[in-house]
Amino acid sequence: MTVSAGLHVLAGGPVMRLSTLVVAAALVAVGAYALAGQPRGLGVLLGASFAVQYGLHLLFVAGTPADEIAPQVIHDGHTSGFGMFFVHVVAALASGWWLERGESALASFLDLATLLATAYLARLWPRLLILLLPYEPVTAPAPADSTPRPVTALLAATVTRRGPPLSFSVL
Repeated sequence: MTVSAGLHVLAGGPVMRLSTLVVAAALVAVGAYALAGQPRGLGVLLGASFAVQYGLHLLFVAGTPADEIAPQVIHDGHTSGFGMFFVHVVAALASGWWLERGESALASFLDLATLLATAYLARLWPRLLILLLPYEPVTAPAPADSTPRPVTALLAATVTRRGPPLSFSVL
């Protein structure tokens, strides 16, 4: 809206009052709110941008006192000229393209954030389930004989063989 107002003035239009800019900002916000909520394509955004630019042009001209508008730029109650038309078309094309790119980037970001959150929760879910299960402390059973066994008793069960395996033996 401010870019449109600045380009409108640069193209030869009169400087608007602050109240006109406030009304323009409120109307653009209402229109943006009406289109919000789901992804729109480039065609819808360009159509909305052209409609907004046309409406802003009419509002800027209507919101300017008649004595501040030069008589040579008035034609049928509207300021005319190729420069004015061109800047509003450029503003509509740029804002429509910019909105579409921003919408695509936001959708990609939200898809990636959802994917990462899902992967993180998939790893976290089993750990959360463990926390929800009732906790029963497990105690190790006491050995039947708590006296220490000598080392020779532990080694008595081992079998020692020296040499190659019997299957490869020559004997």
